[in-house]
Amino acid sequence: MKGTVGFRATSRTIHHSSPDDMNSEHTRGSLRWRYIKQQFFFTVVRLSALIITLALGGLILYIVLNGLQAISWEFLTLPPTDSMTKGGIMPAILGTLYLTTGAIAVALPLGVASAIYLSEYAKQGRFIRLIRIGINCLAGVPSVVFGLFGLGFFVVFLQFGSCILSGALTLGVLILPTIIGASEEALKAVPQTFREASLALGVSKWRTIYKIVLPLALPGILTGSILGVGRAAGETAPIMFTAAAFFTATLPSSIFDEVMALPYHIYVLATAGTNIELTRPLQFGTVLVLVGVVLGIDLVAIVIRSYMRRKKRW
Repeated sequence: MKGTVGFRATSRTIHHSSPDDMNSEHTRGSLRWRYIKQQFFFTVVRLSALIITLALGGLILYIVLNGLQAISWEFLTLPPTDSMTKGGIMPAILGTLYLTTGAIAVALPLGVASAIYLSEYAKQGRFIRLIRIGINCLAGVPSVVFGLFGLGFFVVFLQFGSCILSGALTLGVLILPTIIGASEEALKAVPQTFREASLALGVSKWRTIYKIVLPLALPGILTGSILGVGRAAGETAPIMFTAAAFFTATLPSSIFDEVMALPYHIYVLATAGTNIELTRPLQFGTVLVLVGVVLGIDLVAIVIRSYMRRKKRW
């Protein structure tokens, strides 16, 4: 009897699980399931990044392989000839630089000034929230809408005509929301203690912004400018209505002249040329040059931004 009772007690002891053991098993199962979900999402993210990288790399490789045969010194320094089936794209390169530089010259001061007002001076409330919503909405408006706005306001109402000035102003309005958003975020990233320390020393609010806040926010502002440059240089619809010419035999002599531009030149060669198939290498060569121009402008801004970031002491 004693043996039987001992055996039953031992059996109960062996098969009985305490609450701590059950909680431990549940915790291990929960951790295992979290680890599986984490690995699944990490795998999805890695695959997404790989797909995007391969797609971008394949696109650039395709452009380089098809456009490299058209690149030559004559192609970069001569105007188009023989109904744009031969020659070069030098007027279009200069026109793109004129329009992009003008757009940045218009949008950067206005964008930074607007961001300073919204971030540093404006009383936060419903009206300011509506303004920010409007800026975000404008950043997503199709470029053809800005082109029609430029046509109606700058070309017709202000009677500038189709010229570099109208195109630059239109592109400036196009990239203005991007620059405002990036500049405002850059200003907000500057620690508030810097402002408080400057004001505590008796420095005025404007001088605090100009000497302390703005230099520290400049790398972030340049980031928005880089995005704006890339978009301004590659847009076709806005300049189609306001600045671009099908062909010009001479270079522009003032801001009130029409100008050729790389995006519109690509559009013309691909859709409205006299011999589209014959100009196919020129199309890819022009695309390759446009990509190089955008990357070159962006590289200059990135170098300046990196230099300024290294000067930060916080």
